[in-house]
Amino acid sequence: MSDPSTARPDSTRSGPDAHRRRRPLRPRRWAAAVAAARAALIAVGLVTAYYLLPLDERGTAGASALLVCGLVAVLLVFGWEVRAIVRSPHPRLKAIEALAATLVLFLVLFAGAYYLLDRSDAGSFSEPLTRTDALYFTLTTFSTVGYGDITARSQTGRVLTMAQMAGGLLLVGVAARVLTSAVQAGLRRQHRGPSAEPRSGTDAGTPDEEAGP
Repeated sequence: MSDPSTARPDSTRSGPDAHRRRRPLRPRRWAAAVAAARAALIAVGLVTAYYLLPLDERGTAGASALLVCGLVAVLLVFGWEVRAIVRSPHPRLKAIEALAATLVLFLVLFAGAYYLLDRSDAGSFSEPLTRTDALYFTLTTFSTVGYGDITARSQTGRVLTMAQMAGGLLLVGVAARVLTSAVQAGLRRQHRGPSAEPRSGTDAGTPDEEAGP
């Protein structure tokens, strides 16, 4: 009689505990899968737009306008993503999406500017650039690999390349720190939420106990 009675509480205790431990894993895995899918869709969408948008207009004015408007768009997207990270229930995963969106937009922006510059001035680079060549040159410049097969020859092309180098350093250094701070703020915000409820309960219980007698 004593053996089954003692075995039941042990099974009931271990059952809910194990179920509670397994339960948070599924939402986390689902959120990680959704974040990875969103990051991939953002990258594919931006690269697809780069190949489909009409970038055949000649003139340095088009390249300058694209660069200025694109940089403003990068700043706006980055600022919006930082706010979304702080408010997100999964700030780390949201930071991955923000980094993917900002980085790909930054690279596609300069690739389009290089392509328009080559269309307006054929001698800006060591060889004529297709859209794939412009994106390839952008990636090699950003990764500081610098294969040397495609180089900027004109002054405008070199200034644009130096602007990408400086922007890449800022993106890797400053933007990474801002995203890290946003993730930490989001985690602190999550910890304050659950901790505030028991405090309010204890505070609400003390007046009743004092008022009871």
